[in-house]
Amino acid sequence: MTNKKLKILLSNDDGVYAEGIRALAYALADLAEIIIVAPDRNRSGASNSLTLEQPLRVTKIEPNTYSVQGTPTDCVHFALNELLKHDLPDLVLSGINHGANLGDDVLYSGTVAAAMEGHFLGVQSIAFSLVGNTHFATAGKIARQIVLQHLSSPIPTNRLININIPDVPFDQLTGTQVTRLGARHHAENMIKQKDPRGHEIYWLGPPGREQDAGEGTDFYAVEQKCVSVTPILVDLTAHESLGVMATWLKV
Repeated sequence: MTNKKLKILLSNDDGVYAEGIRALAYALADLAEIIIVAPDRNRSGASNSLTLEQPLRVTKIEPNTYSVQGTPTDCVHFALNELLKHDLPDLVLSGINHGANLGDDVLYSGTVAAAMEGHFLGVQSIAFSLVGNTHFATAGKIARQIVLQHLSSPIPTNRLININIPDVPFDQLTGTQVTRLGARHHAENMIKQKDPRGHEIYWLGPPGREQDAGEGTDFYAVEQKCVSVTPILVDLTAHESLGVMATWLKV
């Protein structure tokens, strides 16, 4: 380590006032200069969306804490391309999310998307999620351990890291597992209702049950009260299909 003070950017999708991001900042406060840039309200499920049709409004609400009228991706994009562009952070951490981001969840997750934007822009990025809404102190301790591990021995892969922490007291965790993403069945049916004026409205159904949740998956690790650590490859190309597709197009 050098004498330069560590700088960490925090963001999330639950909003700048969420308990999870405050717990994360508290857990790391003595290790680094913490800068929080997060949405002004809950933006769960925003995925990698960017605000393109209107300007971003940014409000400094506390020292080193900024509220953005935008998505999680907007927040990290603004922070790295404007707010901190002359002194980039050493890490981008997203979370602590209020709820799991396991398996297919990562495709919709604003928490993972915020970390992904940091990864796209060249900063080592990690997403943290608590599989519940109670033991944020547990997740904060895990985040601290991961950051300290990275400082002593940098993460040995240029990948986005997705971490899920069981919602239990810290002393009830059984370990840490490096995992792959599992998968769910399709979501349950949509819920149809009527608004007070008699117009039909629809709510998204709850997430489907686990389909691929066997040993080695993030679902399995969390079920065993283990912290799940999943490196994520952002390149979505189906490389094994390139040759088959090229042949198909020639037919």
